[in-house]
Parts: sequence; structure tokens; C-alpha cells
Amino acid sequence: MLKLGVMVSGGGTNLQAIIDKINSGYLEGCTVAAVVSSRPGAYALERASKHGIPSVCISKKDHTEPKEYDMALIEYFGKFDVDLIVLAGFLSMFGEDFINRYSNRIINIHPALIPSFCGKGFYGIVPHQKALEYGVKITGATVHFVELEYDSGPIILQKAVPVLDDDTAETLQKRVMEQAEWEILPEAIKLYAEGRLVIEGRKVRIIEK
Repeated sequence: MLKLGVMVSGGGTNLQAIIDKINSGYLEGCTVAAVVSSRPGAYALERASKHGIPSVCISKKDHTEPKEYDMALIEYFGKFDVDLIVLAGFLSMFGEDFINRYSNRIINIHPALIPSFCGKGFYGIVPHQKALEYGVKITGATVHFVELEYDSGPIILQKAVPVLDDDTAETLQKRVMEQAEWEILPEAIKLYAEGRLVIEGRKVRIIEK
């Protein structure tokens, strides 16, 4: 059984997508063992509660040093013997201790096609606003392994989504979530669970079945 630790900051739609894929049998042999929110009152915590998943808010604001924050996360996930950390709309940054503890075992979903519209400050609605400002015709989402630098780890999967002429940042965000994020994040988890991801330098090779 692959035990997932899912980290969230808001509504938890990607968490729900993971839960749904587990319940459907698509993510066979996977379970969400624990959920951590960076914000108190995040609706994602309610989603976790509805499904009987242990959850807690661990806020960076409550820890004076990055090392303290890292250790709080490590201690919590350690209680559940978590195998893979999944950042599903998580907006805080960790330090070296957490990254090293779960080296090559942290994945993130980013709402753009990296290396476009990524890096510090590019989260939430911002990548979609910037995509519209730039006038791109295609955007999408990326799942990647996490390293210390923002959105810098090896890319696992990407999926493109069209930008429509009448899009707002909100309509584009919704389409990217529905057509890309909710599909490729569970797919990346499935590939990891099946042992089909091999990191080779800056690239991820997917082993065929």
C-alpha cells in the first residue's frame, strides 16, 4: 500500500480528484494517509474529514524558523509512515530538511506548462492571469518532482489546454483544473505507485508496462 501525504492550502479540488481516483479503483494500492493544510479553515480539511482522513493545519506563521516548520511536517507525516508527499495546491515553501527527508518523494501540480509562468509568486490565479496577459494560445498543467527552488524539479507529466478568446483568468483556471490537473496528478501518482518513474538527471523516464 502506497501511503500518500497530501498538502493543501485551499479548497482541495485536487485532493478530491485523488480521493475519487482511489475510490474508483484507478489508484489501486494507494491511500491518503494524512492531509496537511497551510491555512486554518481551508475547505480541503473538511473534505479530508468527510472521508475519515487524518488532517491538520501546520502553518508556517506558527514557526519562527524554517527548520522548525520542516520538523513539524516531518514529525506529523512520520506518524503515518507516508511514502509519497503530494502538493495539491500547497502554497508554502519548505527548507532543506523536509526536501532531504523525502528526496525524490515529493511531487507538485503546477497550473502552467513549466518553464512558462512558473517560479516564485506564480501560484493560484496568477499563472492564468499571466497567460492571458501574454496572449498564449495554449497553457496547461505540469506535475514535477520538488526541489528547493520553486517549480524546478524534473518534469513527470504535462498536459496542454487551449486558451479561448473570451477567457477570463477564472474560466481558464477552471478549464486547466478540470482538463489537466485532475487528470495528470492522479496519473503521476499511479506511475509512481507502479514503480514506473526513473529520474535521469533533469529528465524523468516513464517505464512502459
